[in-house]
Order: sequence, then C-alpha cells, then structure tokens
Amino acid sequence: MPPKIGVKVAFFEPTRLVDVTRIPYCLVGLGGISLSSNTVRKHGTVRTKEDSSRSSFYNVHWYIYPLIYWLELLTDFECVEKSRLDVAYMSEFDPTWNDEEWGWLQNAEAGFFSFPPVQLACVADCMASTADAPVDSLFWCAGCLGSLYPFIGFVEHHVGGIQASSLLVMRLIAKFHRLGLAKGYRLNDFCHGHFMPYIMKTLYKNQLVYPVSASCQPLGKTDSLWGSGKSFPFKGEDFVYLIWKKKKCCLGTPSAGG
Repeated sequence: MPPKIGVKVAFFEPTRLVDVTRIPYCLVGLGGISLSSNTVRKHGTVRTKEDSSRSSFYNVHWYIYPLIYWLELLTDFECVEKSRLDVAYMSEFDPTWNDEEWGWLQNAEAGFFSFPPVQLACVADCMASTADAPVDSLFWCAGCLGSLYPFIGFVEHHVGGIQASSLLVMRLIAKFHRLGLAKGYRLNDFCHGHFMPYIMKTLYKNQLVYPVSASCQPLGKTDSLWGSGKSFPFKGEDFVYLIWKKKKCCLGTPSAGG
C-alpha cells in the first residue's frame, strides 16, 4: 500500500452507547423502550449468598452512536465515524452471555487466568487504572472492578451497581475484540485500525450517563472515587454508558477507522 501524506492525529471520539440492565429487551439508552412483555425470561438480578457476599446478572445492549457526526461539530474532519443510530448487539440473543459453559467456547484461556498467582498481577493494574493509566499488557485484568474473564453477564463478586456494570462494559468490549468485531490502534498505527484479539484498555474510556451523569473514566478505575451517589446502594439500577474510543488517523486523508 502506498504511503499517505497527512498530519498524524490522535483523539477520543464518543462512538458507542451501552445499556447494562436487569430488564431484558428494555432499551434504556432509547428512553426505556421495551421490545417484549414483563413475563419474558432472562431477567437480571442481584443475589445475596449464604456467606453474605453478592452476585449479579445483567443484560447488555450495544448501540452505534457516533455523537460528533450527528452534532456536526467537525463536519470536514475525515477521521470522525459517520453512521446512523443502530442497535448492534443485544445479549438476550446471545447464549454465550447467560451461560458460563457456552461462554468458555469464546475464551477457553479463562481457566488459566483464574489461577491466584495470575490474578495477583491485577493488583498492579488496579493501582495503575486508578491513576488513569491501565496496563495494556495485563489484558486479562479489569483493574479494580473484578475478573475480566469469562465474557459473560454474571458478576460473581458484586460490590455495587457501578462496579458490576462497569465490569460488564469492559467484558463486552473485550468480547468484541475476541470475535473480531472491534479494531484497535497500536503505537505506530495510523489511518487504519487493525484486528486486535485482546482488549487494549488505554484505547477506551467510559462515561456514565444514566441514572446520574459522571465524567469520563479509564477502564478499570475504582468506582469508590467517582461512583458515590450514582446508584441505589443495594439492589442497583439500570445503567447507560457512553464509550469513548481513541482514534488515530492521518488528517487530510480518508480514514478506515476501527
């Protein structure tokens, strides 16, 4: 491929919206539109175990949401994603999201990453994420939020709604990378995103927009610093996150984005 002439630009663009909801087929990000009756199965839940710890299950929905393009903020900027609003993924139709055994088919290495010595490395990622600098080489870690693997909707150690929902957002992004549905940019990648089977956490930021808006946060950052008062303390809430993705492109030439 011949070289392109342009100015290298890197920026974060809001391109996706994610529902994390207990109510199946409820599109929280679209004002709570329901696509089914209340009797449908696969409702989310937060449960208290015999040892007083809690677990939870949520459904997730992934929207194509190119906000900058819609607002016409950078009309002559070739690097901005141009597309329409679309519901690109609903976990209710994905058997690997609500069944751990099916989920292992997509990430068989989850067994290895569950060993205590491997998980111990995630302490460093927790500290780094809280300092706004997640460690990309520790791709199996979800910072301070819990275990990134497996890519399912069950959160074994539910601390709170913000923690659990933020973790599921990370799992969903990692799942899309594993399936080849999301591209990424490495250090010297410009103009074109490339297949990236493992999540590169520094390429993303998430922003809680419902039920209470918050500022952008790096993936894996402890919610104790920013999540206070953002949800009901015990049973939780339905959540909506705006996903910001880092783009690298050559200004002045068409970009094939990722």
